Amino acid sequence: MASFIDQLRFGENGLIPIVTQDAQSGELLMVAWANAEAVEATVAEGRAVYWSRSRGKLWRKGEESGNVQRLVEMRLDCDSDVLCYRVEQLGSIACHTGRRSCFYRRLEGDAWQTVEPVLKDPNQMYKK
Repeated sequence: MASFIDQLRFGENGLIPIVTQDAQSGELLMVAWANAEAVEATVAEGRAVYWSRSRGKLWRKGEESGNVQRLVEMRLDCDSDVLCYRVEQLGSIACHTGRRSCFYRRLEGDAWQTVEPVLKDPNQMYKK
């Protein structure tokens, strides 16, 4: 019997896009990428695990900031090439900028306006 991983359509780079949504409110929190190992780790650990393209390694959301995403459910789109992680956002911050969501800018006229506040200074979340 085929594994659930075998039913996913990963891109040429071995990655699949992940749309991450708050399971309770439906709010869109972020979009990231995962390889098969990250998807398997997400299921096994019950928390969101992604593939960091910039670091070239697995990235467990909240490993540095403490803002962990507990997996509530995982959904697959109709083409089997996009996953949705429905999560409980622990620590209330999903974005590395210190905001609730990565989608904090809204187009107003012909300019992007910041419409969501910084909840925590990123320098306090990340010790680099």
